[in-house]
Amino acid sequence: MTRTAAATAAQVLDVLVARGQTLAVAESLTGGLLAATLVDVPGASRAFRGGLVVYATDLKASLAGVDDGLLRAAGPVDPQVALGLAHGARTRCRADWGVATTGVAGPDPQDGVPVGTVYVAVAGPALEAVRRLDLTGSRAEIRAGAVAAALELLAAALRPPSAPERG
Repeated sequence: MTRTAAATAAQVLDVLVARGQTLAVAESLTGGLLAATLVDVPGASRAFRGGLVVYATDLKASLAGVDDGLLRAAGPVDPQVALGLAHGARTRCRADWGVATTGVAGPDPQDGVPVGTVYVAVAGPALEAVRRLDLTGSRAEIRAGAVAAALELLAAALRPPSAPERG
C-alpha cells in the first residue's frame, strides 16, 4: 500500500524537527500544492520555512536563482533546472533542505515536452537528487503525483544510510 502524500509530509517534517533542520520548496507545475500539503500538517512551522512559486520561466531565474543560460538552453522542464530550483529554495529561504517541482501538467505539451513529464529534486547538506516522472491522468492527478513523488524523494534522502551487512 502506498502512503499518502499527507502521511509522507508528516513523516518528513517529524524527521526534520528531530534533526533540528528546516525545509523550503520551489514549485512550478504544482503551483503551491507542495507547500500546502506540508502546511496541512499540524506543527509544520517547526521545520517548514516557506517557498517560491515560480510558474513563469523568468521567475525561475530571478526569484529562485536558476541560471538563465540553462533555462534558455534546456527550457524549464529539465533535471538540472529542477536541481537549480531545489538549491534556490534552500538558499533563498535559508533552509537546510530544498525540494522542487517542474514539469508539464497539461492539457497541452510545452515547448515540445509531453504532458506528464515532471522532474522533482531535493538538495540538502552534502546531498542532491533528481527524479524524472512520466505521469498520466488529469492535470490535477499529474500535479498530485508530482507532490507525492517530491515528498517521497525527500523521505528517501532523509533516511539514514543502511548499515553494511556482516557475514
